[in-house]
Amino acid sequence: MHPYDDGLRVRVRGNLSSLERTTSTEEGLRHAAVAMTVVGDDEGRACFLLTRRPGTMRRHAAQWALPGGSLDAGESPVDAALRELDEELGLRLDPDAVLGILDDYPTRSGYRITPVVVWGPAAPSLAPAPSEVEAVHLVPLAEIDRPEIPRLIPGEEPDRPVIQVPLFGRYVHAPTAAVLYQFVEVGLRGRQTRVAHFDQPRFAWR
Repeated sequence: MHPYDDGLRVRVRGNLSSLERTTSTEEGLRHAAVAMTVVGDDEGRACFLLTRRPGTMRRHAAQWALPGGSLDAGESPVDAALRELDEELGLRLDPDAVLGILDDYPTRSGYRITPVVVWGPAAPSLAPAPSEVEAVHLVPLAEIDRPEIPRLIPGEEPDRPVIQVPLFGRYVHAPTAAVLYQFVEVGLRGRQTRVAHFDQPRFAWR
């Protein structure tokens, strides 16, 4: 168990500050940001916010996702991640809640995703937007900080295995799975682990 406390916040911030970030240099990618948001639950556990997209969405319907979206004109990844967190879940946080930024992840669907790690409240009050969020879960960090994670399976290219994170009796895929794994490796364990080479399943390429 990872308790939601100041010690965890300081450790994650310190570990993220030591990361020598890599940014995507691929041309033609649309820049987006997601919020990897650490909050507490009623048992005092550190959790992260994971959403399930509505099945009626035009793209990436019914997929597991971190709150996020494309950057507006003039926005930074931090600005976009915090705005999307507010718009999708009704959770408004200031820039000083940001603990750090993980590596960019280029997607098969044409995005360069910048994950922003945010420290949220011990008892978040959430108001999910029905048009963007079918469900939101507070997932204990202990659920993704396990030795059997990640699960890697063969992909379309020999040097690009598909990354999966088992949750809720099924699998979360990249980009979300890649972000979760790097957060654990860097934020919790203090390792300089890269994830951009992990692939997505073909159904997520569109």
